Amino acid sequence: MGSERLIALTDGVVAVVITIMVLELKPPAGADLASLAELWPTFLSFILSFVYVAIYWNNHHHFFKLVPHVNGAVMWANLNLLFWLSLTPFTTAWMDQHNLSAIPVAIYGVSLLCCALSWYAMQTAIMRMQGPSSSLRRALGRDWKGKLSPLFYLSGIGLAFAAPLASYAVYAAMAVVWLIPDRRVEATLATLPRVRRGGG
Repeated sequence: MGSERLIALTDGVVAVVITIMVLELKPPAGADLASLAELWPTFLSFILSFVYVAIYWNNHHHFFKLVPHVNGAVMWANLNLLFWLSLTPFTTAWMDQHNLSAIPVAIYGVSLLCCALSWYAMQTAIMRMQGPSSSLRRALGRDWKGKLSPLFYLSGIGLAFAAPLASYAVYAAMAVVWLIPDRRVEATLATLPRVRRGGG
């Protein structure tokens, strides 16, 4: 079947996730800049989580230019990704409300790790569906970036119990690494005839 409905569902869930995160932003109690400045940790947490959700949506958009058709395995893998992304508002709010305490920061890292693993599972399902001539497989190559990312999230989770702020910095650094949409996909798209884009 075509991937249009899967893409539409993903767009809708991402929009809801971002909306929930925005609604978690509470205005300051006071009407001065000092009161607003007190909320800077909240804004930082929101920005980091917004960037992560945006990264997944952006890369999802690029990936599915190479995936015009999906099967049941890909649909379930995509739903698995959406499940973990949908927990982002919860883990963000918990981390923020407890001023970067160890356990909330670690759980935030666990949610990031699960998103990364579910993304890897989804792209694996796509490549299996497309077979040996998979255009996505050709685009990703050995995918060292994707394979090494979970190790950094694991290090951030462990670091949370010793230095939560340093753990937070690891998560932020990984967001910077993934900020630009995957150029490997763009390069592969440029080599495919327009009628074949999305195919395996």
